[in-house]
Amino acid sequence: MATTYCTATSLDGYLADDEESLSWLFATAGHDRDPQGRYGDDDALDFDRFLPTVGAVVCGANTYAWLHRELTHDGSDLVWPYEQPSWVVTHRALDLPKGVTSFAGDVRELHATATQAAAGRDVWIVGGGDLAGQFADAGLLDRVWVHQTPVTLGAGAPLLPRRLRLQRLEVRRDGQFTAMLFDVVGPEPRRVGDVDGAAAVYAEGGP
Repeated sequence: MATTYCTATSLDGYLADDEESLSWLFATAGHDRDPQGRYGDDDALDFDRFLPTVGAVVCGANTYAWLHRELTHDGSDLVWPYEQPSWVVTHRALDLPKGVTSFAGDVRELHATATQAAAGRDVWIVGGGDLAGQFADAGLLDRVWVHQTPVTLGAGAPLLPRRLRLQRLEVRRDGQFTAMLFDVVGPEPRRVGDVDGAAAVYAEGGP
């Protein structure tokens, strides 16, 4: 099992634009099928195959608020879209649907609870970026799975506002999306003096 931050982002690294809108995301075509009926050139990173591997879901208050707006905009009552045990990390008093629990505290405690509930399957960090960053700060974020969208926003909610070193595992095409899976290596230190060294490499025609 793994704790995975799986989300979509703009090309310049935003989860939502500066008006908290995802219209740019849903205007992007995904799931192109090849003649053999597969998604894109390989369906290994298709989200529909990821969801059955998830045993617990965690999201932040802003992500929950967006889901709530989207799922109730026509006047319907909120029906939580995931059957897995779910948590919303928030200090607000929220009227949560069945199957969703609020949590306010150290994410290490939540991680232990969610891992137990997941029963050997993955813990999915839905968003936002700072929540995923809190798990990374605690050394509890294993993977980052990004569906990059060919649009730039210029401002908005950042993908993951931390300095982290990742290791690329897979890259796949999914329609207009580029699906990329990374292992989290750990914090990315500030390397004093490396900027001048990098300049010298470029001056010599590298990398």
